[in-house]
Order: sequence, then structure tokens, then C-alpha cells
Amino acid sequence: MINKFSSALVLQMALAFGGQLLLSTHANAEDAAPPAAPVAEAPVAGPQETPPADAPATTPAPDNAVDAAQEATKEAAHEYGLAALWQQGDIIAKGNLVIMVIMSAFTWYILATKLWQQQTIYGQYKASRKLWEAKSLPEGINSLKSDSAFRMVAEDGVASYKQHEARQGEKIHLGEWIHMAISRSIASVTSDLQTGMAFLATVGSVSPFVGLFGTVWGIYHALISIAASGQASIDKVAGPVGEALIMTAVGLAVAVPAVLGYNWLTRRNKLAIEQLNSFGSDVHAYLSMGVRGGQKD
Repeated sequence: MINKFSSALVLQMALAFGGQLLLSTHANAEDAAPPAAPVAEAPVAGPQETPPADAPATTPAPDNAVDAAQEATKEAAHEYGLAALWQQGDIIAKGNLVIMVIMSAFTWYILATKLWQQQTIYGQYKASRKLWEAKSLPEGINSLKSDSAFRMVAEDGVASYKQHEARQGEKIHLGEWIHMAISRSIASVTSDLQTGMAFLATVGSVSPFVGLFGTVWGIYHALISIAASGQASIDKVAGPVGEALIMTAVGLAVAVPAVLGYNWLTRRNKLAIEQLNSFGSDVHAYLSMGVRGGQKD
């Protein structure tokens, strides 16, 4: 009985000692462990600030950059312009350009002079109506200007009338004789009106081919530049190709005014010749009959 009691007491003491030992070990482990790092608190997002309405926009590019780009464009245009064509072109290119400039100058000169001459004829035709308002044909002729083409036609008709009257023996019919004299006078004025028209027709038909020759010559130089450099870069062919295009443009610029001017002046010449023929027919009828207003001269 005492032995059982002693064994139970020893067992209780062992359990108590073991529990105490476990508690001590657990407490030491917690003291030895490092303290945990504090968790950082996330910042609270506040209200976003709105820029003021009158805030300046994005700063534009500086003016210096724009000016530099413009200067570069001007230099490039000058490098491949007409001045560069004249400076860099050979004798054939320059001669071709000079020929077209001469043709253009004569074209505009002929256009101006023919227009002035035709307007003069139109004005003289209006003034010729005074001839039929005069009491006699000589008086009417004297009322016209000395350089009037219509006065020349009337004077030639009167001169042929006097020549026919002065001839002796067999004569040509009076009307036929006067008609020949007036026709020669009108043909002389018509010839003056037609002066320079053939040149306009020639320029209108030839100048495009002259410009085309300059185009072919420029392309030929472009091919030579490509072959010499071994590469078809734009800086090698821009000059010759630009030269070719300029020649084409110059040829067209010379041809178009010549063609349009020729057609326009031809139509106006036709009207002026019709006015001369009408006036000559009246003079021919007057002199052939020898009667004006029912009375003989």
C-alpha cells in the first residue's frame, strides 16, 4: 500500500517537473526571436489637382528651327533652278535655252505689233464712212488720214479710172480695169497683215520639239551621272533630270502662246480683209458707173 502511494507520488512529481520544463523552453524561444518589422501603412490618395484653365499649352517648336527649314528649302530650290541650269549646263543646253528665249521674244513682239496693226485697220474702217458722206469722191478721200489703208484703196481706184480714160485705141473694160487696180491694193494691205504669221506657225510647231531635245539631252546627262557614280542616288540625278524637265516646260511655254496667238490673229486678219474687200467693192461700183447719188462727177 505504501509502495503504490510512493509510486503515484513520484509519477506526479515527474509530470509536474516535465510540464515546468516545457513552459520554460517555450518562454526562452519567444524571448530569443527578433521582433517583427512594422507594416508600412499605404498613403491615402488625396484629391488630384486640376491645372488652371488659362495654363499655357505645350511650348511650340522654336522659330529658329522653322527658319532653318525654310532656308534649306530655298537653297535647294536655288541649287536646281534656272540659274543652276545656266551655270551647270553645257554649250548645247545653253544654246537650246537661248534659241527658245529668242523665239519667245519674237513671238510676243509679233503678237503686239499685229494686234496694234489690226486695231488700226478697224479704226480706219470706221473712219472710211466719211468718204460716202462727202459731196464728191476726191473730197471724201481727202477727209481720210494719209496713212489709211482705205484711202490708198480709193486713190488706186481713182488712178485706174483716170488711166483708163487717158488710154487711146482698144481698151479693157472699165470695170475690169478698176477691179484689177483695187485688188492689187487690197492684196498689198493683206500681205502686210500676214507678215510674221508664218513665224508664229513655225514657233508653235517647232518649239515643243526643241524643248524635247533639251529633255533628251538632260536625261542623257542623268544616265552618265549614274554610270559614273555607280549608284542611282537622288543627289546624282536630280540636277540633270531637273534640267530636262525645265527644258520641257520652256518649250511648252514658248509653243502655247504662239499657237493661240496665230489662231487669234488669223481670225482678226480675216475680219480686216473682209472690211477692205467691202470698201473696195463700193469704190469699184462707184467708179464703174461714174455716178454717185444720181449725178455724174
